Formats: sequence, C-alpha cells, structure tokens
Amino acid sequence: MTPFGEKVRALRRERNITQQDMARALGVSSAYLSALEHGRRGRPTWAMLQRIIGYLNVIWDDAEELERLAELSDPKIVVDTGGLSPVATRLANRLAESITSLNGEEVAQVLDTLERVSLSAEARRKARLQARRGR
Repeated sequence: MTPFGEKVRALRRERNITQQDMARALGVSSAYLSALEHGRRGRPTWAMLQRIIGYLNVIWDDAEELERLAELSDPKIVVDTGGLSPVATRLANRLAESITSLNGEEVAQVLDTLERVSLSAEARRKARLQARRGR
C-alpha cells in the first residue's frame, strides 16, 4: 500500500464510503480504485486527484496532504544517478537491493534519517539561492 492509498482508504472509511460507491462516483472501476489504494497502480493523474479530493470533500491541509502523498506514492521508482557521485549510485542501488529485506522499524529508521538529511540539504539550497539573489 502506498502512503496515498493508505490515506484515501482511511478517509473513505471515516466517511463510511464503500470502494464501489466511490469508484462509481469517480467514474472508475472498483478494481482501479482498489489498485490505487494498494499501490498496484502508479500515482493518480492531477485530474483524478482533484476528483478524489472533491468527492471526499477535503479542504486545505488535508487536500495538500493528499497531493503531497500522491507525489510520494509511485510504487515503481526509477532513480537516475547519472552525473552523481559513485557514492550516490551505491546508495540508490543498496536501497533497491535491500528494501524488501528491511522490517518496518528498519524502514522507518532509514526514512527518518533520510528526511532529516533532506531537510538540511533543502535549507542549504535555499540559503544559496537567497545569497545569489542578494548579490
């Protein structure tokens, strides 16, 4: 299951909506909606995402969360490390080969570390952009 699928399922269940009813209202098959929830389909299109948000009647923060989760929910990722360091290529390949062997706690630990490092990297990127603009 993808983060997006997990959230959609939770919202659907909170509202006591069956998969069949939601699929019918969205104009898709129950099989498609099930595959989307379980991560057997790629990310929804922007148009489908907007239909889901509208149907579930979510606003502001929940809508933004669904959009962000959709971005993070492609079940078949391709990581292009061309032009990056050998260490970056090693990281991508090591993750690809070991992710199925990690338990839930280990996955959470790796993700937590990556999230913290990514926040630092993003802050450095923003500082460089501001410094360039200030010149």
